[in-house]
Amino acid sequence: MSEDQTMSIRQMCDAFDVTPRTLRFYEAKELLFPIREGQKRLFTRRDRARLKLILRGKRFGFSLEEIRQLLDLYHMGDQQQTQIAKTYDIAKQRLAELVSQRDEMNAAISELEEQLIWAEKMLDSLSQTKKAAE
Repeated sequence: MSEDQTMSIRQMCDAFDVTPRTLRFYEAKELLFPIREGQKRLFTRRDRARLKLILRGKRFGFSLEEIRQLLDLYHMGDQQQTQIAKTYDIAKQRLAELVSQRDEMNAAISELEEQLIWAEKMLDSLSQTKKAAE
């Protein structure tokens, strides 16, 4: 497929592993702008690039509003310097949040492991007490 060729909604779904509902949702949120021919939607190279960025942003935990703002910065006329700088700032903040969440999860896992060890010892002790009483 040539880069400037359009894709149908089915082709987009297959290429990006998304549902038609997802594409319609992003269109309604004005993140994608397919060409409309009656009920048919045709997605351009620009839509494909935007969808790739949307999906990457979602995977990293960016909000749709953050993604929209970043996509809107593409045409600033400064060779994407503003867009890249803003993306960098948001990504740095998101990374700090993810690291914090990971640390909280690691602490919870450690605490749960300790509780399981305690419970196992208690069960063994109670089982031995019951056997001794029999």
